[in-house]
Amino acid sequence: MNTAPKRTILVSGASIAGPALAYWLHRYGFAVTVVEKAAALRGGGYPIDIRGTAVEVVRRMGVLPRLRDAHVGVRRISFVDAEGRPIADLRPEVLSGGEEGHDLEIPRGELAEILYGAIRDDVELLFNDSIATLHDHDGGVDVTFRGGARRTFDLVIGADGIHSHTRGLTFGPEEPYHRYLGHSFAGFTMPNHLGLAHEGLTWNVPGRTAVLYAPRAGDRVHAFLNFLRPDPPLDAFRDPAAQRDLVAGTFAGYAWEIPRMVAALRDSDDLFFDVVGQIHMPRWSTGRVALVGDAAYAPSFFSGQGSSLALVGAYVLAGELAAGPDHADAYERYERTLRSFVEMNQALATEGSAGLSPRTPEDLARRNEALRDPSPVLNSTGRHAHSALTLPGYDAA
Repeated sequence: MNTAPKRTILVSGASIAGPALAYWLHRYGFAVTVVEKAAALRGGGYPIDIRGTAVEVVRRMGVLPRLRDAHVGVRRISFVDAEGRPIADLRPEVLSGGEEGHDLEIPRGELAEILYGAIRDDVELLFNDSIATLHDHDGGVDVTFRGGARRTFDLVIGADGIHSHTRGLTFGPEEPYHRYLGHSFAGFTMPNHLGLAHEGLTWNVPGRTAVLYAPRAGDRVHAFLNFLRPDPPLDAFRDPAAQRDLVAGTFAGYAWEIPRMVAALRDSDDLFFDVVGQIHMPRWSTGRVALVGDAAYAPSFFSGQGSSLALVGAYVLAGELAAGPDHADAYERYERTLRSFVEMNQALATEGSAGLSPRTPEDLARRNEALRDPSPVLNSTGRHAHSALTLPGYDAA
């Protein structure tokens, strides 16, 4: 009988990568604690995709049937010109390179709830708290929590998003790792006065994109305003009023639904503002601390692969940690297994930005011409990249 104490692991973040990682770590016999700065599980949010290799991850987790039940089944994406005149209607898979009947699109909050349900009875969950300090040493990682508690863990994993606090504590400021892709965006919900259901509408002028997205029928619709900007608007990050002013000014004077969207932006109580960017790091670990998902290799929403990389990364990291007692070797195998897969999917952002948000009049004309002839798949490399990794099989050590 094995009486050795379980290795203890602290996971920071309870969105997607964190719960998925906690599930696999618990399955392999680790004692897992998940800390989340929010006071409760975050509901709502726009739909996100699970494609390719990631579908196999959720199948192995046993949650695929529930995820299929939550799948929103968007039927078409329509494109209109500056005046709102129709350009083309396409199936979503034509744009994403996804696979109809295989890949999934699920509201973020519902995905989080399903993943949470897979771990809530098996791991320690600390809401309304976060890591204040880390001290990594030969015997473990000493952690001070913002709530005042102090504990020591064998390992710490940051699964806390593109602006990862864990990464900041361990690797330093974000700037060396953040690659700005030249766009900023605002997301919010607004009344669905057009009666959209299971569809999206996309409007473009050069360097400006507006999207109304209704994954299901309802009285609210997801709205996005994306715009080209040479430098990130750093002054607006901590000032919601400045964010609203910036976006409203950028979209002033345009037709179609833009005035109504700007008015809704002004009144929104769920505004999310950020830049479009990726995280590129030479290493995803140091000492006893590692990163997973967006914290280590955010691909940006232009790639459509953030959630899929988070799920696959969580599976591989947990499996490698279970494969042997040396965490340093496990971290190296995790990077070696995933690095090329991550880079292939990060590269999709270039095609994604060209299709969603053309920069110049010439780019827009080429994109529109391609939309009118949907016989070729616009995102021609997507499907290959989504499924480029064959999942390893892991057994507990």
